[in-house]
Amino acid sequence: MLQKLLPLLYCTLLAYSSSSSVDAQNPRLQGPIVDVTYAQFQGAFDPETNVTNFLGIRYATSPTGDLRFRAPQPPTPISGVQQADTEPPECVQGLITDSEDCLFLNVHTPGSRISTTSSLPTVVWIHGGGYAGGNGSMYHGSDLLQQANNEVVAVIIQYRLGLFGFLAGKNVKENGDLNAGLLDQHLALQWVNEHISKFGGDPEKVTIWGESAGAGSVLQHVVAQDGQTSPPLFRAAITSSTFLPSQYPFDDAVPEALYTEVVSQSNCSSASDTLNCLRAADLNVLRTVNTNIQDAAFSGTFAFVPVIDGNFITQRPTIALKEGKINGRAFLAITNTNEGNDFVDQTGVVMNTSIYAGQLFPKFGSAQDNEVAKQYAGLGTTLNQINNIMGDSIFKCPSFFMLNAFHEHGFNAFKGEFAIPPALHGMDVNYYFPSTGPISFQNPRFSAAFSQSFLSFVISLDPNVKVDPREDITPPWSMFQIANTEMVFNKTAVGNGTNIHPVRVDDGLLERCSFWDSVGALTGQ
Repeated sequence: MLQKLLPLLYCTLLAYSSSSSVDAQNPRLQGPIVDVTYAQFQGAFDPETNVTNFLGIRYATSPTGDLRFRAPQPPTPISGVQQADTEPPECVQGLITDSEDCLFLNVHTPGSRISTTSSLPTVVWIHGGGYAGGNGSMYHGSDLLQQANNEVVAVIIQYRLGLFGFLAGKNVKENGDLNAGLLDQHLALQWVNEHISKFGGDPEKVTIWGESAGAGSVLQHVVAQDGQTSPPLFRAAITSSTFLPSQYPFDDAVPEALYTEVVSQSNCSSASDTLNCLRAADLNVLRTVNTNIQDAAFSGTFAFVPVIDGNFITQRPTIALKEGKINGRAFLAITNTNEGNDFVDQTGVVMNTSIYAGQLFPKFGSAQDNEVAKQYAGLGTTLNQINNIMGDSIFKCPSFFMLNAFHEHGFNAFKGEFAIPPALHGMDVNYYFPSTGPISFQNPRFSAAFSQSFLSFVISLDPNVKVDPREDITPPWSMFQIANTEMVFNKTAVGNGTNIHPVRVDDGLLERCSFWDSVGALTGQ
């Protein structure tokens, strides 16, 4: 399945990247120049959207040579005014055109001039892609500004992927830095904290938002540094399909085996210092190794993902959440009704649910495998049960774990569900970023109500404070902790009408999430 999934992912990302590059070449007017101490960047004003775009701002030194597998370093001074009008190269992924020198971000500000008298709430978008793919060029920050009536500043960031960002093991701990991809994101957030005021943004009103692995990254930053990140880098968090695969300690047998396999396939096994050998390896060799190992992963999963590093991430995320070790003071989560289907082969031979559970979570024993089968026995066909096992354990339940943590420790939390059929993983994204591609439900009022809920939260920490009350047809949101309520975004069964309404979350789903919580030590979550 993954052999089919990843090429599709890479081709899709390439298509997005290509369309973004073409768009970036359209005529633009020179925008303002912003001095960020180490460089000056001139944006490009787009009169069609009334947005000034600063594309390809370097926030870190190129992580190449001796900096490969190390924490990102601040950029060195750059002389002259840099024209920030071209999308940056994407980080290494698959066998497509990419670059290790990819630590850039895009900033999108309203109008042709930057206000010196007021500061706007800022939203930082972290792309998804299983920590294996994706890039900033896929997403036009101007989409977010338009849906917020130009009342926000948007930042789109890139970070290292695959083995370049998430190679783990004792050797990396001793002679490098674990979770380099998360540290890239952290440095980008520090950059926002230091510099966004120069672009008209308010560093004290930052919301981080991501989808899939981007949402998983949001979770990592919520629990980072035991919830004591200082200074605070964001006040609120949004997750669209929180992705939480098994997150093992860095020296667990699983990441150690991955490290050994990378070393072996890179012909570094006989080296006295295997990590230095990997640092010296040709990029094309590591690109091939990265792809080979990803392709060999269990169906629907990804090989290189965050680990417990003992410094930035000190314990399993679910434990940190329970202990209230969280950054941020408000939270909104959205999930799709059928999160798991795209990660399960819908056409192949369907395995037994207990066998599937054991392969998805290899530290399970027969007792846990059988308990999973029992938990999901009432959910229709075996295929549907497996779809739900994947969707619940990896995406939905982590969202509920975050909701409970924010509520139990005194913060507001809201929950939504995207239910427009077929409501698969990622189908909500084009409603936030309509420039990325077509949407499945062509209803302008629905699109406005759905997307503006999130931008309202960015601005006021409350989806009920509407960006544009005249256009918003969403009924009042209740906080999740009030009767486990979520807002469902759907359409009518007949016709093209909207069907947006609050409901109580299914008790069966919450019971299954309680089960997944109880086996977190074995799932690595």
